Amino acid sequence: MSRPRKRGRDIDGIFLLDKPQGMSSNDILQKVKRIYQANKAGHTGALDPLATGMLPICLGEATKFSQFLLDADKRYQVIAKLGERTDTSDAEGQIVKTCSVNVTEQDIIHALPHFRGDIMQVPTMFSALKHNGKPLYEYARAGITVEREARPITIFELNFIRYDAPNLVLDVHCSKGTYIRTLVDDLGEYLGCGAHVTMLRRTAVSDYPIHSMITWEQLQKLAEQNDLSILDSYLLPVDSAVSKLPELMLTEEQTKSVSFGQRVKFVNEQKLNGQVRLFSPQKQFLGVAEIGLDNVVRPSRMVNL
Repeated sequence: MSRPRKRGRDIDGIFLLDKPQGMSSNDILQKVKRIYQANKAGHTGALDPLATGMLPICLGEATKFSQFLLDADKRYQVIAKLGERTDTSDAEGQIVKTCSVNVTEQDIIHALPHFRGDIMQVPTMFSALKHNGKPLYEYARAGITVEREARPITIFELNFIRYDAPNLVLDVHCSKGTYIRTLVDDLGEYLGCGAHVTMLRRTAVSDYPIHSMITWEQLQKLAEQNDLSILDSYLLPVDSAVSKLPELMLTEEQTKSVSFGQRVKFVNEQKLNGQVRLFSPQKQFLGVAEIGLDNVVRPSRMVNL
């Protein structure tokens, strides 16, 4: 029996897209995949169509490490309109409550500490979280409300930028699983006037530099040159997804063993413990492994060499 023909290239790396407004994350993922003629692609945390900004797209072997970026901290700049609450907590929803806005800049500044640190957040009904195998937004569109449990999140920073009534601009550094729409809705309720998101831009994922982002328009122009090598030059290394993990350089013999998924013992002079990045003597990224107190390297996610 012959093997099925591949539909694209075995190209590996991470493309840092500046996602435009109005397109879903999955739609633009498929467009980027076609432009790169890649066999495999995946994004690292969806952005709403309303939202713009940093969307790392993993190609090829990089998809094995997308979970690390899904779990990474994020940073956003958001504009909230006070005085109106919507059913989706953003400008795409229907207004369900209006209030007069008698809120001062000092009222807002005094309210923000209430939402910093470790807090509990009830996910919005208009989210991709699943209930009985269906995303919550499908229930919401059918007019059905599902009971949701509050989940722990961390707001590392919640910075006041400016307030031009009724529009409030905030900078948010948060943990995975944070819904900025819900944060804004909760803040609006706390202030007693309601609020919803009118602009949301993701400015950081993990420690990826914002200046490395490429806009959709720039990518289209690059694609028009019909030179895949030019496109490939914009890909970030596969191991950039796990750059915060400590490095471990293996010997030739150890490299061969872990490439077959075998555990290896080593002299742990670095006192490493937990997850690490593995490299060959030639500094080739091999994958991610777990190291225990017994100084044994246990491969967990390895690249195909």
